[in-house]
Amino acid sequence: MTDKICVIGLGYVGLPLAVAFAEKLPVVGFDINSARVDELLAGYDRTLEVENDLLASVASNIHYSSNLHDAKECNIYIVTVPTPIDKTNRPDLTPLIKSSAAVGEVISKGDIVIYESTVYPGVTEDVCIPEVEKASGLQFNVDFFAGYSPERINPGDKEHTVKKILKVTSGSTPEIAQRVNNLYQSVITAGTFLASSIKVAEASKVIENTQRDVNIALINELALMFDQMDIDTKEVIEAASTKWNFIKLMPGLVGGHCIGVDPYYLTFKAEEVGYKPDLILAARQINNGMGKYVAEKTIKEMIKAEKAIKGSNVLILGVTFKEDCPDMRNTKVIDIIEELKDYGANVGVYDPWVDQEEEKKHYHHGFIGNPFDADIKYDAIVVAVGHKQFADLKMEDYYRLSLNQPVIIDVKGVVSAPTWRL
Repeated sequence: MTDKICVIGLGYVGLPLAVAFAEKLPVVGFDINSARVDELLAGYDRTLEVENDLLASVASNIHYSSNLHDAKECNIYIVTVPTPIDKTNRPDLTPLIKSSAAVGEVISKGDIVIYESTVYPGVTEDVCIPEVEKASGLQFNVDFFAGYSPERINPGDKEHTVKKILKVTSGSTPEIAQRVNNLYQSVITAGTFLASSIKVAEASKVIENTQRDVNIALINELALMFDQMDIDTKEVIEAASTKWNFIKLMPGLVGGHCIGVDPYYLTFKAEEVGYKPDLILAARQINNGMGKYVAEKTIKEMIKAEKAIKGSNVLILGVTFKEDCPDMRNTKVIDIIEELKDYGANVGVYDPWVDQEEEKKHYHHGFIGNPFDADIKYDAIVVAVGHKQFADLKMEDYYRLSLNQPVIIDVKGVVSAPTWRL
């Protein structure tokens, strides 16, 4: 029997995966957002993760729908919904719980449900599977089975695409684990790693981004220290990285839906079992404070340049959570914007990667059009995201936008001669 795949959630993770499978197998792509489904039916991906010609090439083998009952003939359900945190930094499993219940309404005997969402160890078997059982009336590991294969998508990265990133796999029984592994091996050219259990696979994913978060926090703390010592952090890192085993990372804002979120899933579970993860939580505190620090340095540099703060015009270049990507989820540039507004500055935000109309629907952070097309001059410019469009700017471009002595704050190390660089 030929497998028929249903991918639930067509965002940065789900769509590339659905397209990869559609090159070989029939696929139903499900998303609760009907506008997203309509867009994909029209052959366009607003996340820019999948090119239009690639979407067109698999169009005959993939059916997009906002009705999960259209996937009732599928035998493998892959859940790729977001796993956010709430205002108190606690895991919000609502999307996973709702998706699991929905799968339970269409799943049949012998089917497999595979989760790709980042979670703490135990969520798949202790939280998600009971929802499937309750909605379906089927018994886990008797009537249906489960797998876990954590996503490793890197938004905006056109080199490390889904098929080129090695995939960790796992299953609820040894036989199902092998079947899940074989399924992914059929489309992942980089290969797979079969973990011994679902919990091991869950834990492996959540520590990937936790490790990176802690490492970046160290660099950020060093940057704060060196700033007080009047030492250029970038020069220090370049010197240190001449040693073969030095991990070269640069300071910056840590946002997005992975590095800035996933550690809280791990710390939640650690505290639940009685362990206080001091290092991980301290790293989170450092990284969460970087936006405020950048805003305060902007104000200080403006004062040094004898610029009035209240009523000043400040331009923010870039608002997405990373360069060359339209994703604004959990971006820490917002912290800079809000802090500067609290000081009384008029803040204009320009990002060529973000749809202004979409931004206005959800955020209202003061988006403007291309500042080079307007007459307004700015007291300070903060280069917050290293988009290629900003990295290509020359110093004379910044002077054109500036009022009198320019104050140029470089968060991403892309300005040749900034007033201050993180």
